[in-house]
Amino acid sequence: MKLYENNHEILGVLSLVIWTLTIIPLFKYVIFVLGADDNGEGGTFALYSLLCRHSKMGLLNASYAARENISSCDSQIPTEETRTSLLLKEFFQKHRSSRIVLLLVVLLGTSMVIGDGILTPTMSVLSAVIGIKVQVKELHENHAVIIACVILVGLFALQHFGTHKVGFLFAPILIAWLLCISGIGIYNIIHWNPHVIRAISPHYIYNFFRETGKVGWSSLGAIVLCITGAEAMFADLGHFSKLSVRIAFTAIVYPCLILAYMGEAAYLSQNRTDVEHSFHKAIPKLMFWPVFIIATLATVVGSQAIISATFSIISQCRALRCFPRVKIVHTSSQVHGQIYIPEVNWILMGLCIAVAIGFRDISMIGHAYGLAVITVMFVTTCLMFLIISTVWKQNIMAASMFIVIFGSVELLYFLACIAKVQRGGWLPILFSLVFMSLMSIWQYGTSKKHQFELENKVCLESLFSLGPSLGISRVPGIGLIYTNLESGVPPMFAHFVTNFPAFHRILIFVTLQSLMVPKVPPGERFLVSRIGSSEFYLYHCVVRYGYKDVRDSYDFETKLIEKVAAFLQSEELAVTEQPMEKAVATGNGAGVGSGKRRKVQFQCVELNEEVKELMEARESGVAYMIGNPSIIANEVSSPVKKFVINVVYGFLRRNCRLPAIALGIPHTSLVEVGMVYHV
Repeated sequence: MKLYENNHEILGVLSLVIWTLTIIPLFKYVIFVLGADDNGEGGTFALYSLLCRHSKMGLLNASYAARENISSCDSQIPTEETRTSLLLKEFFQKHRSSRIVLLLVVLLGTSMVIGDGILTPTMSVLSAVIGIKVQVKELHENHAVIIACVILVGLFALQHFGTHKVGFLFAPILIAWLLCISGIGIYNIIHWNPHVIRAISPHYIYNFFRETGKVGWSSLGAIVLCITGAEAMFADLGHFSKLSVRIAFTAIVYPCLILAYMGEAAYLSQNRTDVEHSFHKAIPKLMFWPVFIIATLATVVGSQAIISATFSIISQCRALRCFPRVKIVHTSSQVHGQIYIPEVNWILMGLCIAVAIGFRDISMIGHAYGLAVITVMFVTTCLMFLIISTVWKQNIMAASMFIVIFGSVELLYFLACIAKVQRGGWLPILFSLVFMSLMSIWQYGTSKKHQFELENKVCLESLFSLGPSLGISRVPGIGLIYTNLESGVPPMFAHFVTNFPAFHRILIFVTLQSLMVPKVPPGERFLVSRIGSSEFYLYHCVVRYGYKDVRDSYDFETKLIEKVAAFLQSEELAVTEQPMEKAVATGNGAGVGSGKRRKVQFQCVELNEEVKELMEARESGVAYMIGNPSIIANEVSSPVKKFVINVVYGFLRRNCRLPAIALGIPHTSLVEVGMVYHV
């Protein structure tokens, strides 16, 4: 078939699609970015975690949390510093403003991913449903929107059951979908125009921009949609190995996509009036409805992937105190990382339906979607520059080549997308500003709360010196005092003792620490130490979690007391490890969540007096004390700070999950201490 001269635009667009898929998903993500995983975890926060661990670039309180003897932090990364690495680390350590900017960039990328969680299901489902109009021309637009909303409601309603319940269908659906689009692509290439294969030559890109000029540059805002999902591939890395992702994309996904786009271009070269809904119109009539059903199911699977990625990244933000406390439900005991967040799920559903009803126009939603996707990709490129320089310790030329090659391509797409702000591109900007503001304010309020506790902590000696005057008495039992401090007495406990001068025979101050690592091995989770002399019966236990760890409250109380007993026994024997650490538990039920307790026994070892005191106190009962302070800005604070702390942070704090509920503390054993923090 003769290749008509007026097809240069189609071949130029096809060449752009082919080389964009090659440069961004294949070269950038599959070859380079997947190698920057954080112990198997991917996404924006995984890159930030790497930077925080290998340099002092982090601004979060958790960034510098103790990480001694964390085996998951060990890596084969070269330790020899380069001049570039030293200069960058020194710059970030010296200028706090640079660390603030870096955190804001990370939050921007995170917010855009959350925005993708709204736009991807809406765009995918709505475009699939509107495709019905190719065969059912009398279908009204309002009816298509209603059908799309019903599918969206069903999609988000299924999240409650967990991915593992329906996950066995995902692989067959995706394989069927890839076989369909590649098969149809091959058919269209052979039937309509085999010469489209010439678009592999980048010469057609040059011809395209030479002929179209500014109009061609503007069309990049639509072409960028061909690489949507590349960032989600990296963010969902924790569910798959790097090798499996690389093989699947390189050997299956990439060639299938290239064939599909070539087939669509071949069809358009002979049917130029069918540009609108070209994908559906390029499907042979006999295969339309089977392919349409598979396409709809594939959009559900794709939407499920980005929704899961949204849940995952919000869980990471919550673990690092950058997001209000929400309920995390782990839907699978076999597959780690499959979670469900009810509050976020229904908010996403409402926003998806609002976007579908409010926009209706696929092209406007596409502009918004494209801007969100390319922004996240550009943020990843910027973070990769720092990773290559400071973590991989490569010279400045290697890092610069990465950002020049990939950043220039993404910047070109970004400028084309930002030019369409008034035509729907404002939506992801609005979403990102809202989410970014909420996360920034929550992190700011939490840091101010922690700063107040540090500045107002009470020295243990001064507290006990008040004992005779206050008439402090010790009652039987164990008191678990939750605190953010690594040393000293939290102000809420001093406030409680001053007004109610009595506390338990044994006190264990518990500090939950979030580390910038994905997971902390269970054997390295508890760090126990003694406070004061032995007659005080005061201990401090740091419980360390990674940002991907499951904070299961089940059996937490028993494990904590076992670790304290093991510490006391090992201290007595003056060794690090003893057989007594292998404690056995008897009895039914257990755990913080149930309120039932198991007896702790140690075999083959004679218990010392402190361990006996601990076991007896355990039998008397365990109480939990936690602070529930009100955070109020000082009178001398600026109006902006008063609005942020008193209004926005106060609203978030009142409407998020209470700390005791988030920690799984039984209500019957809980003592909440109210206090006003003037920050």
